Amino acid sequence: MTWRLEGTYFESCSCDAVCPCTWSALTARATQDRCRALLAYHVATGDIDGVDVSGLNFALFLDTPPVMGEGNWRVGVYLDEKASDSQAERLGTVLSGQAGGPPAMLAPLISEMLGVERAPITYSEDNRGHHVRIGDATDVGVEDFVALEGQDPVKLTNVFHPSNTTLTVAPANAAHLSTFGVDWGREGQSGFSAPFSWAG
Repeated sequence: MTWRLEGTYFESCSCDAVCPCTWSALTARATQDRCRALLAYHVATGDIDGVDVSGLNFALFLDTPPVMGEGNWRVGVYLDEKASDSQAERLGTVLSGQAGGPPAMLAPLISEMLGVERAPITYSEDNRGHHVRIGDATDVGVEDFVALEGQDPVKLTNVFHPSNTTLTVAPANAAHLSTFGVDWGREGQSGFSAPFSWAG
């Protein structure tokens, strides 16, 4: 299977900003008793095994022990309800890590799949703001952080992350999540944004 996905992503997690899991390559402890994260993606252009998936959205929910590098992750997947059965099947194969590429780097850390849910996903960006709504139960917004007026947003570079090695710091300005039976989220929790480009 040959595939490529390009677009934008953002995430928010239950850690206080800035999430230690990210800058430590998953070796530092989360600031809470669990690390819960939602990673939301918008595919601007994409093709999986000859099937066009441009314009679709998906999201990954992670529920992990405080040291993410130790594994035992619980992971759930949200797929855009606008996806056809063929698109959804191929996206599912890519996100499971079966088709290689960046998603495969997470596979050894996962001990439990919580499921794959088709849901209405609304993904939007406005200047420095990024927002996703998944069904009626999940509503998350983050904003790229600018430390000095007139300067570019603050970034982390050389990080170990499936989305990009450079992430823009983007704390949550709203976070109300009910994901695979877990209720969590608060304003000010950690977040990041970045373009992503995957292939396999």
